[in-house]
Amino acid sequence: MSDQPLSGRTALVTGANHGIGAATAAALATLGADVAITYLRLEVDDDSSRPADYARMRRANADSVIARVESVGGQCLALEADLVDPAVPAVLFDEVEATLGPVSILVNNASAWRQDTFAPDTGDRFHRRTELMSAASFDAQFLVDARASALLIAELAHRHRDRGDTWGRIVSLTSGGPNGFPGEASYGAAKAALENYTMTAAIELASAGITANVVHPPVTDTGWITDAIRQFVATSEDHVHVAEPAEVAEVIAWLCTDAAALVSGNVLRLR
Repeated sequence: MSDQPLSGRTALVTGANHGIGAATAAALATLGADVAITYLRLEVDDDSSRPADYARMRRANADSVIARVESVGGQCLALEADLVDPAVPAVLFDEVEATLGPVSILVNNASAWRQDTFAPDTGDRFHRRTELMSAASFDAQFLVDARASALLIAELAHRHRDRGDTWGRIVSLTSGGPNGFPGEASYGAAKAALENYTMTAAIELASAGITANVVHPPVTDTGWITDAIRQFVATSEDHVHVAEPAEVAEVIAWLCTDAAALVSGNVLRLR
């Protein structure tokens, strides 16, 4: 296989100004793709129980990601985008196509990540604050993780058909899923919806040469890992280790190559 199997391809990676998204952008560029990333700078509550470094990363711009992509020879376009807006997916594709060319790789990585619960507790087992499930927490989560990702898949599909393309890749990121996610009820439910959208795309878009898969990362150190979480992983029967973003990105990038042409309609659980 060529060292740059994605040469001439354009990828769109959402939520990519840090963590797994940023690592994925770099991994795809290393394989030859030009990469567009979306990000949204957020104001983080000063009372957040997450480490201060994580809060700073969430406010960071995408300059470092652009530099990483360009350092391996790829072109990179960074677009600040609020995926809550249903008009944004079409605008994103217009802007990316005008600068980098037609998008044939879509990585649905962005997440609103709101912790809500049906139980009246003030925090989870890692002492992170939760909120009671409400219309506001539902909308904040579903509009980004489920609806925006579905609209991005739809946008890729119809543009793919219109130009008569025969090759495409969709990779969505999940966590939790159909068996529930205590302490993160809407997050788990939105990810279950995203899994279903992606599995449907794998079936409906197969004849157009598009594969669609879901990656369920292990616990990944994107800046939120504490000693309590490391201890939890070390004693868990369900987890193996705390991964680095680049380890997850390597799998995502492989799914976007021709070597993974027969891999579609799967939820790949990484441990």
